[in-house]
Amino acid sequence: MMNILERYKPKKNLLICIDSDGCAIDTMDIKHIKCFGPVMIEEWEVSKWENEILERWNEVNLYTLTRGINRFKGLSKALVEINEKYKKIEGLNEFVKWTEETKELSNESLEREIKNNTGDITCIKKALDWSIEVNKRIDSLHKSDKKPFDGVKEGIEKAKGIADIAIVSSANEKAVLEEWEDNGLLESVDIVLTQNIGSKAFCIEKLKEKGYEEVLMVGDALGDYEAAKKNDVLYYPIRVRKENKCWKDFSKEAVEKFKTKSYKGEYQDKLVKMFIENLSKSNS
Repeated sequence: MMNILERYKPKKNLLICIDSDGCAIDTMDIKHIKCFGPVMIEEWEVSKWENEILERWNEVNLYTLTRGINRFKGLSKALVEINEKYKKIEGLNEFVKWTEETKELSNESLEREIKNNTGDITCIKKALDWSIEVNKRIDSLHKSDKKPFDGVKEGIEKAKGIADIAIVSSANEKAVLEEWEDNGLLESVDIVLTQNIGSKAFCIEKLKEKGYEEVLMVGDALGDYEAAKKNDVLYYPIRVRKENKCWKDFSKEAVEKFKTKSYKGEYQDKLVKMFIENLSKSNS
């Protein structure tokens, strides 16, 4: 059976890829603060050190250069620190190894690992339970908590006039589809690629192979920039705590520069410099 990438055919010569959480949709903070962190505390029974662990979780996942890290990579990092500082985590090595070696960081991949791994799968099982519960908590968030940043709809509509639009996100597919649909954004999108398809770098690579003249990735995290750089495509950063301005500038300047092939060079370099500086100091 052909997957979505194999079936996909470009309509235009240009492509704009857009990340979802924390980039287009203002959900990143609330998902981590209300769902990811608290469920981890419950699942591994570390409430004794809750404040310190949650502060560190938010720092790693939201306010530093590791912002936007895949949920399982973030969990692996957190559990390694918990194991070193607070409490022994059973089966940790097997889970860390999976996060480093798997080609697909998803619940489905974890389920396959549980069936095939002959070692200690305690942590792997708990990671799957954690991820499933996180998805439930995210689903239960009110729609008013899952709105796009100001200027996103206008920006995407303007971009749609010159390019195909792809969502390229490491988030859960169901959540991404619902959030974009509920906010009237999905109608402007040509293809949706989430964690079940592969990494952002992989998705951009496969889209680029479709023959686009130029590709631009819009993201809010260092991982987005690195995925773009790995594939030698352009990058437009959405800076944390400056999202609304970035989307306004996207409509006002970036789309036109991308269209006229004057994006690369001085303009992009200036934006990337501001992006790195902003993430480096956002938690200081």
